[in-house]
Amino acid sequence: MFSGVKFKNLFMTLLGSAILAFGLYNVHSFSGVTEGGVLGATLLLKHLFDISPAVSGFVLNAACYCLGFKILGRNFLMYSIIAGGGFSAFYYVFERFNPLWPSLAETPLLAAILGAVFVGVGAGLCVRSGGAPSGDDALAMGLSAALRADIRWIYLASDLIVLLLSLSYIPLTRIIYSLLTVVLSGQIIGLIQGFRLPKRRDDRANRRDAAKEP
Repeated sequence: MFSGVKFKNLFMTLLGSAILAFGLYNVHSFSGVTEGGVLGATLLLKHLFDISPAVSGFVLNAACYCLGFKILGRNFLMYSIIAGGGFSAFYYVFERFNPLWPSLAETPLLAAILGAVFVGVGAGLCVRSGGAPSGDDALAMGLSAALRADIRWIYLASDLIVLLLSLSYIPLTRIIYSLLTVVLSGQIIGLIQGFRLPKRRDDRANRRDAAKEP
C-alpha cells in the first residue's frame, strides 16, 4: 500500500519530530513566543468567536491534512502519521524532565531565534522526508506542490496573515518576536527541503567517459 516508503525517510522523520518536540517544549512553551499557522488561528478564533481551540484545532488540522493527502498522495499520509505520532511521543518524554532554559521568557529575542532553529530544523527534516508533523506543514506542502511555489513563501504568507489578524488581541511587541521566529523557521524549513548534496566530480567524469565509449 505504501510501496514508496523508505527507511531513511522514516528515520529522518522521527529525528525531525524529536528536534521539533524538544524545541517546542524547552523554548516555546516557556518563552511566551508563539508560532503562527494553525495554532495562532485557533487562538484567534477563540478570541473573535469564542470557539474552543480543541474544536477549531481539530477541524483546521484535519482540513490541512486532507488537502495534503489529496495533492501529495498516500506516502505523504504515512510519513505524516509517523511525524505527528513521533512528535507526540517525544514531547511526552521531554515533559517528564524540567525545562533546560526556564529563564528564556526574560530574553524573548534569544527565545525567538533559538525557537526558530529548532522548529525550522525539526519540521524541515520531516518535510524533506515527505511528512507533515502539523497541519501548518501539511498546508504548506500541499500548496507548494499545487502552486509550484517555494515552500518558504507559503509558510511566510500563512503565518503573516494569522499574526497580523492576531494584532486585535496580542500586543505588538509580542507579535514582533513571533514574526521573527516564524520568518526564520520558514526560511530554515525551505533551505533544508531544497538542500542537495553536490555530486562528486569523479562520478560526473566517469559518466562522461562512459558516454564517449562506443
